[in-house]
Amino acid sequence: MNISLVKKFSNLIKFFKRKSKKINLNNTHNIKPISNDFGWSRGKPIDRFYIEEFLTKNKKLIKGDCGEISETRYLDMFYNDLIKTTKIFDIDLANKSADIHGDLEDINNIPEKIFDCFISTQVLNFIYNYSIAIDNLHKMLKPKGVLLLTVSGPSTHISEYDMSRWGDYWRFTEQSVLKTFEKTFGQNNVEVKSYGNVLAATSMLQGISSEELTKDEINYYDPIYPILISVKAQKI
Repeated sequence: MNISLVKKFSNLIKFFKRKSKKINLNNTHNIKPISNDFGWSRGKPIDRFYIEEFLTKNKKLIKGDCGEISETRYLDMFYNDLIKTTKIFDIDLANKSADIHGDLEDINNIPEKIFDCFISTQVLNFIYNYSIAIDNLHKMLKPKGVLLLTVSGPSTHISEYDMSRWGDYWRFTEQSVLKTFEKTFGQNNVEVKSYGNVLAATSMLQGISSEELTKDEINYYDPIYPILISVKAQKI
């Protein structure tokens, strides 16, 4: 079946689900979330909206030899004529689409200087030795290479899927991310930004999708309620 048609059909189902089960944010006094899948069943999750905002802002950096973890979701989304090659990196040997199998926690199992740009979204939260993983991401970059990375902030819930497979260990703040990445990439080579507000955070916890908030609601920024933290880090 045509992938484009499948996607359109899936989006149509989500649209009717939102219309048939509209959310009243004044009536969320319950002990069960509206959905426990981050909002995937109702549309685009709020953190994914922020990820796309971050990558859109930095799309000019997605060029040369590029890599992404597990799949090429965002390399496909932001594909352009400046991209020479795309490769998938994954720890899962069952992923036959992966070009490179490796463990970001294993310093001896990582190729060196192969990427001009590497995209890692929502991965470090599920790696216990995340500081070693950052060192390995740095190792895979060529000189002047750029890492575009996101992690979950404290205003998100546990991922049951990931926790049951490899663990769900961490939530980050702007300060912890900046200090950790500067240890590897050096000062002045790391830019950190957080996204979110109390309404977006509440909606994320409830499993409400980004389509169910207005642009003003989802784009309002309050540093006290970070859902997502983005990192742009360059190897010197």
